[in-house]
Amino acid sequence: MDLLHNLYLGFSILLDNPLAIMYAIVGVLAGVIIGALPGLGPSMGIAVLLPLTYGMQPVTGIIMLAGVYYGAMYGGSISAVLINTPGDSAAVMTTLDGYPLAVQGQAGKALGIAAYASVIGGTVCVVVFMLVAPIIANFAVAFGPAEYFSLMILGLTSIAGMTGKSPVKGFLSAFLGLFVATIGLDLVTGGQRYTLGAIQLFEGIDFIPVAMGLFGIAEIITVKNASSDINVDQSSIKIKNLFPNKQEWKYCAPHIFRGTILGFIIGLLPGAGATIAAFLSYDLAKRTSKRSDLFGKGAIEGVAAPECANNAASMGAMVPMFTLGIPGSGATAVMMGALMMFGLTPGPAFFRNNADFAWGLIASMYVGNVCLLILGILGLPIFIKVLKVKAPILNAVVMGFILIGSYSLNNSLFNVGLTIFFGALGYVMKKLEIPAAPMVLAIVLGAMTEKSLRQAMMLADGNIGTMLGKPIVIVVLLLALGLAFGTPIINAIKRARKSSSAKKADRQSDVARA
Repeated sequence: MDLLHNLYLGFSILLDNPLAIMYAIVGVLAGVIIGALPGLGPSMGIAVLLPLTYGMQPVTGIIMLAGVYYGAMYGGSISAVLINTPGDSAAVMTTLDGYPLAVQGQAGKALGIAAYASVIGGTVCVVVFMLVAPIIANFAVAFGPAEYFSLMILGLTSIAGMTGKSPVKGFLSAFLGLFVATIGLDLVTGGQRYTLGAIQLFEGIDFIPVAMGLFGIAEIITVKNASSDINVDQSSIKIKNLFPNKQEWKYCAPHIFRGTILGFIIGLLPGAGATIAAFLSYDLAKRTSKRSDLFGKGAIEGVAAPECANNAASMGAMVPMFTLGIPGSGATAVMMGALMMFGLTPGPAFFRNNADFAWGLIASMYVGNVCLLILGILGLPIFIKVLKVKAPILNAVVMGFILIGSYSLNNSLFNVGLTIFFGALGYVMKKLEIPAAPMVLAIVLGAMTEKSLRQAMMLADGNIGTMLGKPIVIVVLLLALGLAFGTPIINAIKRARKSSSAKKADRQSDVARA
């Protein structure tokens, strides 16, 4: 009853303050646009729009910023599907199947399932947020450096599912990513590692220039006429045809369910974020799907799984921020700064001391997710029209956004040069048929893995047995071992079954002809 009363309180606050609803809609719209622009992720979007909240009521300002957050999570899928350039790192996995679907004339279908999966993942996790936030937040506190190290190892096992036709090339890509992740100053000694004396490399190489170069510039260089390669079926743009059919829901529903749960749990862990959630959800979907051989070639569930996970993670990241005062992602770190700007202190007493604010924000999330669905569906015809732009113009505009996005990271031309360098590297990798996804995953997780390992070893006084002897660490590492060695076995079983089915079908056809 208290839960229903609090939710009623939240919606009452929204109804008494129509501006809050309007700003929720504005936030979602701005988030979708920001998420669709390469390099401008939710963190940067919130930071850029933060000055607009000056003078607003606290609840109104934070509602708008929250709308930017989960709107950007969906927005990243737009450029990922249409031009194979993820709007932010959380949309990297969406490119693997979203863009092939667009090439096959199903861009509308891909963006449609991305919208539905995002809204389902976000809405379900708002409910979970209300019900179990305090309990799960207490569990998240138990994750120290050793537990994070084991979680990163679990994430790295997903590389086995991204190697494509050649495991050797896939793992070569991953090792290259791990090398890039080590560039910078040593975490403990402060010594330089592979910096070549360049001050700009002391902090390491940011993920965004790498992603935009490997996925954006490489695609522009490789495909001479990107838009002419994509034949958009105009009938697929009609709203009635954007809703997945029964068979497609059958393919996607289990992965949306699993991805939502996984994404929310990953989002709870400070520093893990939507990117890792999307990687793990995609990997889990590929491992458990009966159509795993279609992944990377245009499997619709390959779009649904990461999209529901990254939106679920965005909701999960708010739990430690509000209940513990620990931001779960870069975007929530900026939001926490906004809360403190308004004189609100996140922590265990936040819901008790600021009930009106907290429940007004939660109610706005329901409204925002509905707005996201409506915008995602009604706006699809506009998004699809991007494909009608002539290739030279489209490529020039995309290249402009990529370079502006890389420059805006810290107003440095050095990042622009890095983006171009990784674009050239991505072109070479495409020509050699070396997959880029393992490299991207290794870069994302490599630095976090090293940081967690070094911290855990220092806390354990260098005793690796003490570090690995914790219950959570043991469970997660056993799961990682099972996934790492189980994947080849499962794939072999699937191939054997397919071969057996094919032989059986051939025998039946021979009997029928006889």
